[in-house]
Amino acid sequence: MSVFRENTPVKEDDICIILDSRNNGFDYPVHNHPEVEINLVMGMSGKRIVGDSTEQYFDQDLVILGPYLYHKWFGDEELLNKKQPYRVITIQFDLNQLSNKFFAKESFYMIRKLLKESSRGIQFRGEVLDQAANIMAEMTRSEGFDNAISFLKLLDLLSKTKGRRYLTSLNFNAKTTLSFNHRIQIAYSHIIQNYTNSDFKMSHVAKKVQMSESAFSHFFQKQAFRSFSDFLIDLRLSKACKLLIESDKSVSEICYQSGFNNLANFNRLFKKYRAMPPSKFRKKHLSNVHFEIDKQMTPWQFIPADVKMDQIIKPKEYSTRVVHF
Repeated sequence: MSVFRENTPVKEDDICIILDSRNNGFDYPVHNHPEVEINLVMGMSGKRIVGDSTEQYFDQDLVILGPYLYHKWFGDEELLNKKQPYRVITIQFDLNQLSNKFFAKESFYMIRKLLKESSRGIQFRGEVLDQAANIMAEMTRSEGFDNAISFLKLLDLLSKTKGRRYLTSLNFNAKTTLSFNHRIQIAYSHIIQNYTNSDFKMSHVAKKVQMSESAFSHFFQKQAFRSFSDFLIDLRLSKACKLLIESDKSVSEICYQSGFNNLANFNRLFKKYRAMPPSKFRKKHLSNVHFEIDKQMTPWQFIPADVKMDQIIKPKEYSTRVVHF
């Protein structure tokens, strides 16, 4: 599958930008970008791709996406053909602007945690969806300092709600870290470096952090909220999902490159945790993702992965209404 890079309208002086699209179609490729994105779909149902997750959404959908996490929304063809009105509001912003001393203060702890966890993609449901939709709709009508306050209120709301769930597998982006204490960070780093080795075992990590296997097992369960074996399986399946989506390698090749040493066991675990065989996962995930670059509404908004960004100038205008502040 080809993943395009979006040349977003975000400028250096922007706190964030708001894109307000009404009945504008879903004719864009699977893509990513370095900015964080909060995407709200209202009045439409369809399919959503986020990382290794492919799901149906109904009526409305609210998701936050971390940097470089690729994604795409599809609209239901029947609803689109009936000309059903719908609206998509998207907020994009540079994560680096929240790394200064001001945002390092305790009051912003939950927001920092939300933005870190956004690397897995988070869907919001229930009352928080309606509350966030009201804030985002108001932001399309306001400008200046009022929107800066609304932006922080939105992040605060999303960071504190329990009505949310992760969309991608653990470590799908391979950029997340566990931040509990020094010892678990050492353990996690060692796991990430070696989990695709089929001979890799918990005893290797226990030795690395100078603990007995029994003590490390209890320690890891407490810190990671899951057993070491479940954690390792999740990492390997995440790797397999990524290869199934992004490469043309055979299922057998992907099995061994992901750290499994037995094809039958790999197929069994994949079906258990992904509810379908690897071949069906690949077919389902890659269906209807073809994109013709010469037909995009804003030229050079979506850029092939092999084109360097420094060769491209941002478009002066975008097909979607954009609010900068």
